[in-house]
Amino acid sequence: MRRAIYPGTFDPVTFGHLDIIERSSRIFDEVIVGILVNNAKVPLFSAEERLDMLKEAVKDRPNVRVMSFGGLLTDFARAQEAGFIVRGLRAVTDFEYELQMTQTNKVIAPEIDTIFLTTSLKYSYLSSSTVKELASFGSEIDRFVPEHVAQRIKEKYRL
Repeated sequence: MRRAIYPGTFDPVTFGHLDIIERSSRIFDEVIVGILVNNAKVPLFSAEERLDMLKEAVKDRPNVRVMSFGGLLTDFARAQEAGFIVRGLRAVTDFEYELQMTQTNKVIAPEIDTIFLTTSLKYSYLSSSTVKELASFGSEIDRFVPEHVAQRIKEKYRL
């Protein structure tokens, strides 16, 4: 079985993320969306909230699972018996960072390969940070995230 991990913070999940998940699910037998719990960052949504939103967003994809993890990505991939890591690239600046991480991961876990998927052109500008910034100013975000995610974001900014 060809199993891949698609890791990220997903704070919040966007249509760009979902595009990578959908395309990955056609390439691999199973895709595990790994929600990184990073104590150095203060996300808008808790790990549990991000887990719930992602599970709802991928519920129609039987070969996609959603899990949270902390620590090294390579340790998580090994624990899940995943031979691949999937990363999305929007721009050259993404590539520089991702290449460094991939090379480091390859030294740590030579048995795990990283696959890069370029983001679809219609989502190449999109990031979770952009969505949060727009929402914080009351802008509509329905074009960037699923409806259930937009609702949760709007609730956060009403508090």
